[in-house]
Amino acid sequence: MEADRMEKMHSLVKETLDKIRPYLQSDGGDIEFVDITDDLVVKVKLTGACHDCPFRMQTLKGGVEQALMKEIPEITGVIAV
Repeated sequence: MEADRMEKMHSLVKETLDKIRPYLQSDGGDIEFVDITDDLVVKVKLTGACHDCPFRMQTLKGGVEQALMKEIPEITGVIAV
């Protein structure tokens, strides 16, 4: 993917994460953007209470992934690292 497009994608991901961050923080957690793979999978790190939460995969797939894919249709998935 060309550098300009990837840079824009990074910005869009960060903006979208900023929109959902308050929901995670309200439960004592947070999320950090790590990277985007060449096949457009977003890598994130769940922190705080979200890191060890038994529902973290539901939060990741049902919340974070859906929000990112809605805002940025090119995204193919989200994984925690």
